Amino acid sequence: MIARLAITAALSLQQSPPSAAASPPPAAVVAIRAGTLIDGTGAAPVRNAVIVIQGDRITAVGPNVQVPAGATVIDLSGATVLPGFIDAHVHLASHTIGDGDWQHAGLTEMPSQLALLGAAHAQQDLEAGFTTLRVVGTGNFSDIALRNAINAGWIPGPRIVGAGVSFGIRGGHCDGTNGLQPFALGHEAGVEEGVADGVEEVRNAVRYAVKYGADVIKICATGGVLSLTDSVGVQQYTEEEMRAIVETASQLDRRVAAHAHGTAGIKAAVRAGVTSIEHGSILDADAVALMKQKGTWLVPTLLAGFTVESLATAGRLPPPIAAKALAIAPRMHNSFKLAVDGGVKIALGTDAGVMHHGTNAREFALMVRYGMTPMQAIVAGTSSGAALLGLERDIGTIAAGKRADIVAVTGNPLDSIQVLQNVQFVMKDGRVFKRDGQVLGRSAAGVP
Repeated sequence: MIARLAITAALSLQQSPPSAAASPPPAAVVAIRAGTLIDGTGAAPVRNAVIVIQGDRITAVGPNVQVPAGATVIDLSGATVLPGFIDAHVHLASHTIGDGDWQHAGLTEMPSQLALLGAAHAQQDLEAGFTTLRVVGTGNFSDIALRNAINAGWIPGPRIVGAGVSFGIRGGHCDGTNGLQPFALGHEAGVEEGVADGVEEVRNAVRYAVKYGADVIKICATGGVLSLTDSVGVQQYTEEEMRAIVETASQLDRRVAAHAHGTAGIKAAVRAGVTSIEHGSILDADAVALMKQKGTWLVPTLLAGFTVESLATAGRLPPPIAAKALAIAPRMHNSFKLAVDGGVKIALGTDAGVMHHGTNAREFALMVRYGMTPMQAIVAGTSSGAALLGLERDIGTIAAGKRADIVAVTGNPLDSIQVLQNVQFVMKDGRVFKRDGQVLGRSAAGVP
């Protein structure tokens, strides 16, 4: 009888509603005093604005917003405050081009080792103010592992939209075994190494990437600069294959990014319905008009062109790659100007991994040098990046309801875009990771 009463009492305790004391406390309120606010929409800067944040979201923003009673105040009244930057084209889990034996690291280092390197690169990008990255191709799904680890709070890093394994034709730019002898791998490369030929194989490659966590699909429509055995401008996938890729990706609610340098491959990819053209180095008026008509994005990666041209000039690239780098880089500048003047939608992307991570903001200056206004470049690296990624409801601008991704710099980027290369304050999802130019330790990162 006593045992039965004890069981009954225990069950009644389990079924009773939780007390008010058990409810989680409301998230702390933080108020940022911004000397100048550039909100990412392209609107004119606002002086002396207040941004109110509760938890990971902005609740109010504007020059007439009052600091709530009891709020923790972050004084950025001497700074320019902007949305967290978005780099829509990076590679994390790989060595920087030109550093050591970068061509063969995938053969001599474990995938887990390269993933750890990717974690270090991700933190460097975050500290530079890039709170969101689109990672467009990584062996062994290391970018997906990094995304999951960052989301779980295991390591600091930007928000990641990852492609997993990018793919293309056998022997093409995306072939992960490009340049190796047949016996080096032990088997002929397949979708695991980034190879898919024909309509049925490319459908399978899309499904394979999505099965293992890809947020976006990345393909190689043309040859590339850093691959040994292909011509940089030549179309590689047929338009029929690319249509199959886009159709399959759309069925799985994924967008398609197409690496494309040459004009014919760019046009075929745009007609096939890809969301974005990566690099877009050799555009002509017809290609620009087609991209404008279809609403296709350009991610120009000017910094990658600048970097490979510099490495080639310094004799730090293999001759076949150096020749391509020297030929393609100057054409990128003219194509970018054509796209800007033609009203093509443009999002900032650097191809970080080609250059050192953490230096991504140099792309802003190159975009201004080759045809954009400073405000256009800022929009490309904030709200336009968010729209390309399909995250415009959450990030890309400083507005009520958006995630609290906020950076600050000293100086006015509309007068000198280079000030964006020296970010002094970084907040992602309401957590401060950098303040007064100093990176905060793990235990302090959640505290303003």
